[in-house]
Amino acid sequence: MSSFKDLRIVDNFYQTSAYFPMPTVLISTLAEDGSTSIGSYSLCFPYYIAGKDYYAMLLECRNSSNTAQNLLRSSVCALNFIEDSRADFKEAVRLGFPGESSAEKMATCAFKLEKGQCEGERPQVLSSAYQVFECTWVSELENAAEDRARIGLLEGVDPPYRSFNGITSKFGCHFILKIDKILMKEKYRSAIINGVKASSFPRVPVDYGYRDSKSFWYTRFRRPISEPIPKGKETDLSSVKYAANRLDPEVKFTDAACAMLVKVPHIFLKMALQGCVDWAKENGVTLIDVAEMNIINDKRSEYKKK
Repeated sequence: MSSFKDLRIVDNFYQTSAYFPMPTVLISTLAEDGSTSIGSYSLCFPYYIAGKDYYAMLLECRNSSNTAQNLLRSSVCALNFIEDSRADFKEAVRLGFPGESSAEKMATCAFKLEKGQCEGERPQVLSSAYQVFECTWVSELENAAEDRARIGLLEGVDPPYRSFNGITSKFGCHFILKIDKILMKEKYRSAIINGVKASSFPRVPVDYGYRDSKSFWYTRFRRPISEPIPKGKETDLSSVKYAANRLDPEVKFTDAACAMLVKVPHIFLKMALQGCVDWAKENGVTLIDVAEMNIINDKRSEYKKK
């Protein structure tokens, strides 16, 4: 007999039919008069993370929201990630509640704003955010730019709809947002470059959304913990050597370099080796040893030289 009970799936299932952990993101956009408007969102996740010539986030929101209308119009936004603070969360809830114009919401906004680092006309960013993604809507995907003709339809949009980018339902929108810049406070930037420890993580709240038609819920931040990767999962050294030295006739690996790859899951080994070969060719290297592997593994090495 199952230990679970079936639960009916209804609209907004992630908060009405489930407990789904989400981020708390304040999205700044450009209002029609060029001023900065802020809305609070949780359905905002990584979309393109590798293998493309750019990286992207996915935002899901109401197509009648100030944020959606502004994105359809100007295509630019900033994703502001805030730390755990009861006062900030209260303000995020206020900014996220529908029904007010951008001007009405921003008239009493408690957050201090500052200029971002992208060129051109852009919304301001939150000074108190621990990180900010400055983004541009990829409106050419699925010809979503055509949805600009439907700006101002705030009572629901009739078909046709897009599948994954632009106006996707009567009341919904999806935006694929190219990340133009990632801005980060120095403390957290330094931790990413030089190595993280428990005390170097931002105090990130986990959002559980709007429930029982009464309240928004979130959990307070606690100290993060780490769990080492499983032992005994290494690839045999001879297998790494065999694959490495047959990948490219011009680039070879020493045994010591191969030993540094035994913990790479076998399914990713060829991809990891190809990345090493690509780096070697870009840098005129024909023999990859420990020193070269250290440079390859240190994705932030260019920052450490500064």
